Amino acid sequence: MISESWLLYGAAGYTGRLVAEEAVRRGHRPILAGRSAEKLAQLADRLGLPHVVVGLDDDDALTRVVAHSRLVFHAAGPFTKTSDPMVRACLRTGVHYVDITGEIEVFESNWARQEDALRAGIVLMSGVGFDVVPTDCAARFVADRVPDARQLSIGVAIVGGTSGGTLKTVIESLPGGVIVRRDGKLTNVSAGRGVRNIPFADRDRAAIPMSWGDVSTAYRTTEVPNITVYMATSRRAAWSLRVFHPMLARMLAIDWIRRSLQGIIGTLVRGPSIDTLSSTTTQVWAHAENERGDSHEVWVEAEGSYPFTAHAGVRIVERILGGMTPGVTTPALAFGADFVLEVPGTRRYDNQRPPRAKTQGGTGLARA
Repeated sequence: MISESWLLYGAAGYTGRLVAEEAVRRGHRPILAGRSAEKLAQLADRLGLPHVVVGLDDDDALTRVVAHSRLVFHAAGPFTKTSDPMVRACLRTGVHYVDITGEIEVFESNWARQEDALRAGIVLMSGVGFDVVPTDCAARFVADRVPDARQLSIGVAIVGGTSGGTLKTVIESLPGGVIVRRDGKLTNVSAGRGVRNIPFADRDRAAIPMSWGDVSTAYRTTEVPNITVYMATSRRAAWSLRVFHPMLARMLAIDWIRRSLQGIIGTLVRGPSIDTLSSTTTQVWAHAENERGDSHEVWVEAEGSYPFTAHAGVRIVERILGGMTPGVTTPALAFGADFVLEVPGTRRYDNQRPPRAKTQGGTGLARA
């Protein structure tokens, strides 16, 4: 009989392994779960943890496995394809649910389940990792200081490698263009438009609007009606995306092309090495402004996005298992703007850019 208090699904994936390792370091014994018997067995043997093989396409088996835990940590993307069966299993069994998605569709789907979560007596929280903890906390920080803000801008710079799962998610979302929040409603805009400079903590970087979970989560956390999230890039990349996005979107809208590319990524991309992880950083900038022009901004620097996800995710598991009011929520709505500072290596600069920052004009590039 499985008796450990929480289950980690997708444990054999790149991020899942990091979460499992962090959980063990903090004294947890999660049940490792997923579809790959061989990979799960290897990881379970190395960490001394129990494991169970179950697919997301077998509702009865999934329900039986989930029912033995108090919480499910879902780490198997792309979440637009994988989250729904797991959420339904958690609602059926009264088991808390968290995941590490950054996909807007998943956040919106969860918010529509508020009454279901309350009836089941569970916490339902997506985005417990780099997507969207630091951005959500930064958004709440500035919105708390401009309580009548109408505009919220968030910038993200990821300095380091990426995993296959993340790239698969990007491929899955690319055909839809860029989603922003306007007057409280989700709105599509053309990819590559709206290039701007953002004064990140170390230097100015060119950035483009992108579909990031905060257009859903930060709206619930702050109630600011107009939200745009930007990703640091190079001007050449921004231009290429603007020019070629229509063609790419048409190609990737064809199911077999998209699936083939995701299959190639799954085979070839292994994610950042341990050495790379130790040297990567992530940067977040947030700016809130009201109609009178009053504004506030904040900078958050953290370790690489994958270690951050492991640290933040396990701490959120601990918070939920320690007792929380049921319902659908966000990290900053549940734990406050300062929660991000509990993650090792995270720094925040309030309304004053760090002194080492250097202005490099409009052509600053985000080194990846």
